[in-house]
Amino acid sequence: MVPETIKELKGKKKVAALSLFARESVKASGIISKLPLDRLDKSVLGIPLPSNNIFWSVTHKLDFVAGVVSTGQIGIDIEQIKDVSNAVFERIVDPEEKKHFSSNNKALVFFRAFTAKEAVLKKTGHGIRGLSKAKIKMVVDDQNLVVQYLNQKYLVENFSFDGYLASVTKDNVDVKWIIR
Repeated sequence: MVPETIKELKGKKKVAALSLFARESVKASGIISKLPLDRLDKSVLGIPLPSNNIFWSVTHKLDFVAGVVSTGQIGIDIEQIKDVSNAVFERIVDPEEKKHFSSNNKALVFFRAFTAKEAVLKKTGHGIRGLSKAKIKMVVDDQNLVVQYLNQKYLVENFSFDGYLASVTKDNVDVKWIIR
């Protein structure tokens, strides 16, 4: 959880503090996972570079930050679940994708799809510009779904808590969610 001292900041100072706090969560993830990182460098395009062959990803919002490490490329995203307009929904979740979801909760479906796609795009290093090419191909259950991007399928785990939804890519590993 983001401390009040960070929430009170404005503009670039707030973004920088959230980013630093998210990096602390990556370091904590490394310690818990026994995959410690030496450095948290990014490429000129802003893509996290592996440290000691350990990959990492971060995300942050006003109330929460998240960080994750893995021995393979990984991506994570978090968003607050809130109402979205039909136009925004339809831009992110096309009719074919919507058929995979059993839920009629528009906001939940939207954020499951959006955060899953964003996590995959972070994993691949393509970022938000690839969003229109990322497609939900299967909803496995209430926590897992499959995103296809550039002819590759990615398993993504969703986790909801306190009005937020986080998604992380996973490759035959169990994800352990810890909220602090």
